[in-house]
Amino acid sequence: MSRAMFEYTKSVLKKVSFNSVLFCKELDKAVARLLPYEVDELRIWLIKFTREKPELRACSLALG
Repeated sequence: MSRAMFEYTKSVLKKVSFNSVLFCKELDKAVARLLPYEVDELRIWLIKFTREKPELRACSLALG
């Protein structure tokens, strides 16, 4: 079940990536919902995803 939540979270983040405010809000929700090892996976995914989207990096930097 939790793997499905991780994949759902990635799809939501992709869909709201047009707006950095929404992206940050959804990222905060994701961190609260996901398991610790999934947050680590999300951090890795975010580095790759935001490589071409510098406006979203401020949100992902909050993850650590």
